[in-house]
Amino acid sequence: MTDALAPKRQRLPGRRMKARVAGLYRTLQTGFVTTAVEALDLGFGGIDGDRHGGTTRRSSGREPWYPRRTEMRNERQLSLLAADELRAVAESLGIAEVRPEWIGGNLLVEGLDDLSWLPARTLLFFQGGVTLKIDGDNVPCRAAGRSIARQIEGRGDIEFGFVAAARHRRGLVAWVEKPGRISVGESFEARLPEQWLY
Repeated sequence: MTDALAPKRQRLPGRRMKARVAGLYRTLQTGFVTTAVEALDLGFGGIDGDRHGGTTRRSSGREPWYPRRTEMRNERQLSLLAADELRAVAESLGIAEVRPEWIGGNLLVEGLDDLSWLPARTLLFFQGGVTLKIDGDNVPCRAAGRSIARQIEGRGDIEFGFVAAARHRRGLVAWVEKPGRISVGESFEARLPEQWLY
């Protein structure tokens, strides 16, 4: 008997990649924009007092299967970005730069090509002991585009333009699996899981 699904399935082996922390950011008030810091102390709820911190969060338009504001697990504690992807987004928008702070980034990484394409379940093991677990890609939203537009005079078109320009380049969201402190310049290893493509 043959397996009818066999030609449609594919299995990719797990692998490991080295990278480093190029910048760290957190919200200091209630707003969307983050501020650069030298280190982040992370608990099981993410960054204590940060806009996206907490072990649970309220559902939004990203979860249409729940009524709005349903309490659910917070898998979006941290926003991870890559400098090369931000440069590509800026170039696509025709502007000089997109800073991590403008779009609510928490961790800027260097050394991982195509950060936004890392699969869910990837683990990031930091030199100082912290472990982050990738939930998935951070789909670009108008709120981030609006925040960039506030920085670039006369470019109100960026609010919507960002959504298209940052598709598959907006970075990832992650949650804290093992707490501790992350510092700027710290190295880490990304361990990609074995992937089953269905």
